[in-house]
Amino acid sequence: MKITYWSDYACPYCYIGEVRVKKALAELGIDCELEMKAFQLDPTAGVHAESDTVTRFAKKYGLSEENAAAQIDHISQLGREEGIDFKYATTLFTNTMDAHRLTKLAQSKSNLIADKLSERLYDAYFTKNLELADKVLLAEIAADCGLEKSEVDEVLSSDKYEDEVLLDEREAARYGIHAVPYFVINGRYAISGAQPREVIKPALVKIQSEEQAEQPSEGAHCGPDGCHF
Repeated sequence: MKITYWSDYACPYCYIGEVRVKKALAELGIDCELEMKAFQLDPTAGVHAESDTVTRFAKKYGLSEENAAAQIDHISQLGREEGIDFKYATTLFTNTMDAHRLTKLAQSKSNLIADKLSERLYDAYFTKNLELADKVLLAEIAADCGLEKSEVDEVLSSDKYEDEVLLDEREAARYGIHAVPYFVINGRYAISGAQPREVIKPALVKIQSEEQAEQPSEGAHCGPDGCHF
């Protein structure tokens, strides 16, 4: 099984959704290749955080700061329920292009390195509350994950892999993907959003059985908005 998913390191539901999918796969004993594709929540974001999370969240969704804080706390609780030391309220939102470009470098090396880098970048943003546009930070994380310093420096001092990141986003637009996370399984089935494992696991089992039979059942319908079973 292969799961391709669109995600951004500044997206709380992407982090939660990825953890839930990995746990579901492990609990089912399904061997799966995971490939992350880039989807920047805000390509125009700067290199330093310009406002706190509550203020930004309230402005983006037209909420009062009190309601925004409550929503943020709820999301953080969902993350903590998955074993993540989730600190969404104090995140520092910045541009994520360089983080995605380094992910492309890691993917060119091995799935293991790419997966490790992905986990470290999510952790840096949501548990350590660091700015992901910080090139020094990115270089340190990349080195810890096994990437060569010279290659990392080359990426961070250029626009290398930027075209690949933008291609991911254009591909998402072609598929009608406007929100993340968005998981595409074996190129045929879709799961949209950070679904609970109670939803993910039956879907994966059904997909696996249908793939093995090489014939989708009449009761399953999958499209750009996800799968219905």
